[in-house]
Amino acid sequence: MHTLRCLVVATVAIASALASAAAASATPSTGVDATTLSQATVDGHDYVTKEITIAPGGSTGWHWHPGRVFGVIRSGTLTHDLSDCSVDGIFAAGAPITEGSGPDHVHVGRNLGSEPVVMWVVYIDEAGAPLTVDAPNPGCPFE
Repeated sequence: MHTLRCLVVATVAIASALASAAAASATPSTGVDATTLSQATVDGHDYVTKEITIAPGGSTGWHWHPGRVFGVIRSGTLTHDLSDCSVDGIFAAGAPITEGSGPDHVHVGRNLGSEPVVMWVVYIDEAGAPLTVDAPNPGCPFE
């Protein structure tokens, strides 16, 4: 009986911890619309092209990418911040953008301008992998 009670207490504690972590972990995007332009799987890799629009004042939310990401800013100006709260780029229309892969490359894209940011972005991932993984705000005073 003691073993069963310990198991129940441990299970409840783990479930509570996971529920709290899930609720507090993600920073949702705001003002973002994404449309898939193309997608294909070739030799075990997914190739996905999206048009991403961020409204003025909008943000991608904090996240990272498991695979490679390449893009071009079609219109507007994107401000790109790293998890140390530094701006690592301000990208205007026509500018290319790439992002590092993995959980040590947490970042956020923000539209601080008055017109929408429109990007075309290509994701190259292992087949079936997510394009992005949500992350908590690392302590920056903005989204």
